[in-house]
Amino acid sequence: MHWIVTLRDTVRVPPDRFGEPLERVVADILRKTYEGVVDKDLGIVVAIVDVKEIGIGRIIMGDGASYHDVVFDALTYRPELNEVVLGEVVEIVNFGGFVRLGPLDALVHISQVMDDYVSYDDKKGVLSGKESKRSLKEGDKVRARIVSVSMKRDSRGKIGLTMRQPGLGKLEWLKEEGGKGGKS
Repeated sequence: MHWIVTLRDTVRVPPDRFGEPLERVVADILRKTYEGVVDKDLGIVVAIVDVKEIGIGRIIMGDGASYHDVVFDALTYRPELNEVVLGEVVEIVNFGGFVRLGPLDALVHISQVMDDYVSYDDKKGVLSGKESKRSLKEGDKVRARIVSVSMKRDSRGKIGLTMRQPGLGKLEWLKEEGGKGGKS
């Protein structure tokens, strides 16, 4: 789920940037520092949205930079257990498929793709159901549920998905089921 969070930090403005507008310099430094960072509580910082406050600068002896206390808003994405998400399959491998959920990719393990025996076709790059004859390939749009989340500071995090519940799966499958009285 996406969130706007208000954060506080101290930003070091190097002396070579003193001639530029302070608001632009601080926003630039915050973007370089925070965007793309994974935090177990915040999730992944997608963007710095707004710099709300910039305090008066302090200079520390031996360092020519100025230090400013700042308050800013950041857009974050934090996957939640049991959250239903829409995504696009970006890669198929022998153990499942990777689904792009905005800033992160999640894994739907081969055992969680559908209620059928699923095999991997290496030549076509497709996961196929034995009895249903349904297939999952790169570019397919899917609805899935988040079943596991592991967010660690220095990695992009690991998210596990399932599509083996009513109302989940490849969007084309859901349309077919809707026409046959199934849930969509």
